[in-house]
Amino acid sequence: MSDGAVTVDVARRGTARKVPVRGLTAKACRILRLLGLEDCELSVALVGDEEIRGLNARYRSRDEPTDVLSFPVDEPLPTGHRLIGDVIISVEKAARQARQRRRSFDDELEVLLIHGILHNLGYDHERSPEDEREMRAMERRVRKDLKVGKK
Repeated sequence: MSDGAVTVDVARRGTARKVPVRGLTAKACRILRLLGLEDCELSVALVGDEEIRGLNARYRSRDEPTDVLSFPVDEPLPTGHRLIGDVIISVEKAARQARQRRRSFDDELEVLLIHGILHNLGYDHERSPEDEREMRAMERRVRKDLKVGKK
């Protein structure tokens, strides 16, 4: 979906094929705009535990399914847009976490999408306690701004 100068492409594979993406695509566009990004493109893949486990093992040497992975690119495209990168979300892990955290599946996808986008923009909670505080504060701000925008 292209939302003016912001483009978000969502792919669904495996067990994620039945997950509706229209709302997620619009939300990703809103998140990018809230972060002050224009003329940019983001790819989001919704996958199952098996696929994300393989990616996590390959790229992070952690042989377990995770909830979200980010692959920053930050390169200009021939269209003049800036390619932000890829966010990959395990819908199976997201569903389990939503139940554990007593929130809706859509809310959990929102949290993971924000988390993944921020990683693509250089935020990293694993670098230091200060970086973790900064990233968590930004996640809270974006979630709050999304909710304010709904009213």
